Amino acid sequence: MVKLPIIGGVPRRVVLAAGVYALTTAVYFAFADTATLTDRTRFNHFALLGEAWLNGQLDLGHPPPAYTGNNDFALYDGRWFIVFPPFPAVLLLPLVWLAGSAETVNDGQFFLWLAGIGPAVLFLALEKLGRMGIGSTTRHNLLLAALFAFGTVYFFVAEQGTVWFAAHVVGVALAALYLLFSLDAARPVLAGVFLGLAFLTRAPLALAFPLFVMEALRVSRTAADKVAWDWKALAHRLLWFSVPLVTAAALALWYNAARFGDPTEFGYRYLQIAWRSRIETWGLFSYHYLAKNLGVLLTSLPYVTRPPAEVPFQVNGHGLALWVTSPFYLWLFWSRTDAFLKRALWLTVACVALVSLFYQNTGWVQFGYRFSNDYAVFLFALLGIARLRWRGPFALAAIGALIVNGFGAATFGRSAYSAYYFVDATQRIVYQPD
Repeated sequence: MVKLPIIGGVPRRVVLAAGVYALTTAVYFAFADTATLTDRTRFNHFALLGEAWLNGQLDLGHPPPAYTGNNDFALYDGRWFIVFPPFPAVLLLPLVWLAGSAETVNDGQFFLWLAGIGPAVLFLALEKLGRMGIGSTTRHNLLLAALFAFGTVYFFVAEQGTVWFAAHVVGVALAALYLLFSLDAARPVLAGVFLGLAFLTRAPLALAFPLFVMEALRVSRTAADKVAWDWKALAHRLLWFSVPLVTAAALALWYNAARFGDPTEFGYRYLQIAWRSRIETWGLFSYHYLAKNLGVLLTSLPYVTRPPAEVPFQVNGHGLALWVTSPFYLWLFWSRTDAFLKRALWLTVACVALVSLFYQNTGWVQFGYRFSNDYAVFLFALLGIARLRWRGPFALAAIGALIVNGFGAATFGRSAYSAYYFVDATQRIVYQPD
């Protein structure tokens, strides 16, 4: 057995992961808006939800605060609710209790402190792929962790702190932990716990279960017959993986029933939003939305402006296409790696991505396609096993991604740079008008 290098009694990979967290967190703080560091955000829904719980109720107990502009709150039976999956509010709960109210909690800064966890855990997962014999070197894994942190839409998301983006920050950390403990199906309970919490943070992540199931199938093959499985070992792994997931699902069903009288009602149809009519007409998920979502994911480009415009280009509020913000993803289609894990990861990406592609919202308002955060760590695991060469076109694509996403992190949501963004309140304009 190869012994892992130890630094002061701690495995070297853990020390490096701590360094990844420290570096990424420092950069996130350096790019943050001053208001995010010093005050609550305008859309502090998770802090408001924590305050409601501390008051012994599931609804707000009053109309939404004026500073929120009544943005994304649900009205049911004369009471106001926050319908977003609640786990981020659980994390904020101690701070709300200590502060005495939601309005005195600096929720934006809190989620900045959490933002470095996802890249750090992703690095640990990439290192585990190396120990499994199908990953890359530690140096390349560090580069991939940095590329995830600063070369994807996660960068601009990490800077926001508001409810929609805070959920992605927590969701990425949980997805990375799920990835880490699913590899080799080594920790069924922990994999199930973190996937369950991910579902209670970002619902599409519930469909990331194929990764663990396929890893369990792979490692449960008998040594004597590579086609047959050790059914007892497989059942044991799947059972312990399922227990936390069933518990999380049961909590969600109870929570729905307690709020809306129906275990299957998540409350989104009660949102008091301008585009509520489209949900009533087509539903929350529908084939009707697929073309628009695919258009944003694959073809949304910057608008090139003409004089007398004060800026040379604009980004539509629906965001830029995924290959524009992170062009290095294109190299995944030329990967020649033929590992069983590759198929498991692609299936997981497809299952999670399809949910958002049929969803009634593109992710608006955003710099880039933010829903890709739900499956980005699995794409990076695919990059990890592709063993790409960090030179030539791939290096240029990575550098381009750092520049593009650095711009997004520094400008999105900042009034001083609003001219760079084209935001149509109807959400109907995806491509630049003639």
